[in-house]
Amino acid sequence: MSPEPAAVRIALTTIGSLEEGQTLARLLVERRLAACVNLVPSLQSIYCWKGAIEEASEVLLFIKTSAEFLPALETAMRELHPYDLPEFLVLDIASGSQPYIDWLLSSVQG
Repeated sequence: MSPEPAAVRIALTTIGSLEEGQTLARLLVERRLAACVNLVPSLQSIYCWKGAIEEASEVLLFIKTSAEFLPALETAMRELHPYDLPEFLVLDIASGSQPYIDWLLSSVQG
């Protein structure tokens, strides 16, 4: 029986530069905490930080992983991410291509 799409998660984070994003993405894939990381450059973020409105150019990372390895991924993000408080939001997957889901889940640890 093939794994269900519900076993797949996409974690989101932002980072300050493409180079930092590439480094983080490579480390997560090498550690097999992510099957794939997509980097979306030239993102403009406006946010409140320590009482002030801030603006920054950032890179958005879509981190494709499994539900099973979310705790390890979150721990790695705290260890590797250069931000004091990195974004770490997780999306559930309701549906997807079964061959892709099979590949993704076989690419992460476990």
